[in-house]
Amino acid sequence: MIIGNLQALQQAGLPPALKQLLSSEACSLAALSARENGRFQPDDAPWFCTLSVVQTQPAAERHTEYHRQWADIQVILAGEERIQAGIRFALMQSGTQGHTCVPDEWLVKSAASLLSVDPVDVRTIFQHLIDENRLRTEEVGGETCVYAEYLYQAEVGVAKRLMVLRDRVNQLWQVDYQKIIEAWEKDENLTLAPEQIEAIKTSVDHGVFVLTGGPGTGKTTVIKGILSVLKEAGCKILLSAPTGRAAKRLAESAGEPALTVHRMLEYTPNGDEALWGRNEDTPLEADAVIVDEASMMDIVLMYHLLRALPIGCRLVLVGDVDQLPSVGPGSVLKDIIRSGAMPVVRLENVFRQAQLSPIVRNAHRINQGLMPLVDGDTDFTFRQFMNEEETVRYVVDTYARMVRTLSWQNVQVLSPMHRNPCGVENLNRLLQARVNPPSPDKAEHKAGNTVYREGDKVMQIRNNYEKNVFNGDIGQIDLIRGKTVFVSFPDRPEGGNVTYEGGEVDDLRLAYAMSVHKAQGSEYAVVIMPLVPGHYIMLQRNLFYTAITRAKKQVYLAGSKKAMQMAVTNDRTRKRYSLLAERLHGELGID
Repeated sequence: MIIGNLQALQQAGLPPALKQLLSSEACSLAALSARENGRFQPDDAPWFCTLSVVQTQPAAERHTEYHRQWADIQVILAGEERIQAGIRFALMQSGTQGHTCVPDEWLVKSAASLLSVDPVDVRTIFQHLIDENRLRTEEVGGETCVYAEYLYQAEVGVAKRLMVLRDRVNQLWQVDYQKIIEAWEKDENLTLAPEQIEAIKTSVDHGVFVLTGGPGTGKTTVIKGILSVLKEAGCKILLSAPTGRAAKRLAESAGEPALTVHRMLEYTPNGDEALWGRNEDTPLEADAVIVDEASMMDIVLMYHLLRALPIGCRLVLVGDVDQLPSVGPGSVLKDIIRSGAMPVVRLENVFRQAQLSPIVRNAHRINQGLMPLVDGDTDFTFRQFMNEEETVRYVVDTYARMVRTLSWQNVQVLSPMHRNPCGVENLNRLLQARVNPPSPDKAEHKAGNTVYREGDKVMQIRNNYEKNVFNGDIGQIDLIRGKTVFVSFPDRPEGGNVTYEGGEVDDLRLAYAMSVHKAQGSEYAVVIMPLVPGHYIMLQRNLFYTAITRAKKQVYLAGSKKAMQMAVTNDRTRKRYSLLAERLHGELGID
């Protein structure tokens, strides 16, 4: 049964032939609504529909029907059940916008807009659902917040497990961490700052600890110090990060193996569901777990991680809270810090060596609401242009020049948006034409509106556990044979090519340019970024800050100084509704 607008058939998961039929003009919502009740079958059409007023059966009385000739598709065009479904759909969609819950007024307005009905009618049905306890709600600050059930369970579960881990940690009574730290400082030929020593001690003394700070503040050094103390105490430690690229960076900097959170938890897809090999029944074998780039953790992934930690295990969350939040629902790291319920150390001192980097200096200036210094430095430059066409030309020229001396892995164009001339899609098309043009020697494969060519830089956009490639992985097309595409992923532990056949190529996108969100957790030697007024919707301080902190050596900015000013001054990030901080603070229950 399809409940809702026929204009949103992509949500129904229909076979292409059926989707095409129901998308036809004769089957449009307007056309069907205008017809009188009864049977309707166009001439020679292998389908018909019956329009009528019916009362849908209670769920307990419904049954499956089977027909030898006909596939029976029931579409509710109007009525109470359609509004109920619209409310639930709007609630599920709120998760894709980063919310774990939403105010009731937000939900009513969203459902009314989705269904093109009077908000008063939606409010009436919504109140019925509330009165019948068919929606999960919380009252806070005089406002009713509504949850999708899975997000409610995740948020409550995260709060509950964090409190248990905080309060029931296994104490390391025999550890003289001061002595261990001093010995490690001597071995590493460094002197820790007081705040770094405090961070190491806090991680040892508490079951849950959060370490945050910007670039150049020594987060990596603290991680290595924590590892040194915990290993000396005989602890088994696991290192992890939300993405493959972030896990690889963590392993390289810490000198210890690191896995993605999904791989550590032995995640495998199972149809529409998922199987987590590690949970309460089969917990991780660890005395401490350190998660880097924790700002990328959404509420659902954090829930599954916490479920897999044995009681007594230490959890260390490391991340830059000023970066973009997770793509999925929640602002977990920010909410944990905001709650005041867990010990937090924020590193603010930029070390002298890091101060020499114009990228680090300008990152902190941007975070303080100050314009970056772009004059007189070849490692951080800004070129102003009159229009977007000139900006695009500069971005393409600069990329082409840089990849002549650096590998394709070390140069990355980042854009705030996908559309418009300076967006990801157009930039990829132009960059491909410039650095990897058509050639008789290069085979091609067309998928949708994109032509893929041997030598192209591409990105995986979905997790594929069978092939062991994951959302955000960057590779290069080595070979194309007919409809089969072979891609090498340098960061893939197993090495070798990954084979894409037929429709599997839809999991790839050109990656000469990518969105800032996709670049989270990654680093590149060179970052090139357009900043134009057309990106105004996405010109926010945390996005700009995240973009330039992806660069290790050089940043090239191009476009409009006005757009840059807009990005620096706009710290009004889109609000994410969440009550995790309130739960941890004790304002709401976690039972």
